[in-house]
Amino acid sequence: VQLQASGGGLVQAGGSLRLSCAVSGLTFGNSAIAWFRQAPGKEREGVACIVSDNDDTVYSDSVKGRFTISRDYLQDTMYLQMNSVKPEDTAVYHCASRQGMTRLPLDSNEYPYWGQGTQVTVSS
Repeated sequence: VQLQASGGGLVQAGGSLRLSCAVSGLTFGNSAIAWFRQAPGKEREGVACIVSDNDDTVYSDSVKGRFTISRDYLQDTMYLQMNSVKPEDTAVYHCASRQGMTRLPLDSNEYPYWGQGTQVTVSS
């Protein structure tokens, strides 16, 4: 399984950004794909997860209502739409995946497959 994240950059507070994660080698059915982020000096944080087969989504409280996770089955790509961004959203964002369901969708220990990070910087 390979994951390739992209779309990071510099954005002003209150603005929007969309991250993409191209996934290969994963059977989308019976799987979970998630976004995590890590800011300097802080622990890795689970941000959002989308699970098959019903596309249920889970969000951390810190991004709920502002971020939206989705996936395109035809393109084998997952997205994270980030709206109303804040300086505290500044971090390196990673996408991760697993085959099979999990009861801890925002726990990084549940995910064996990781992509490289993409930097998101929000200026105030």
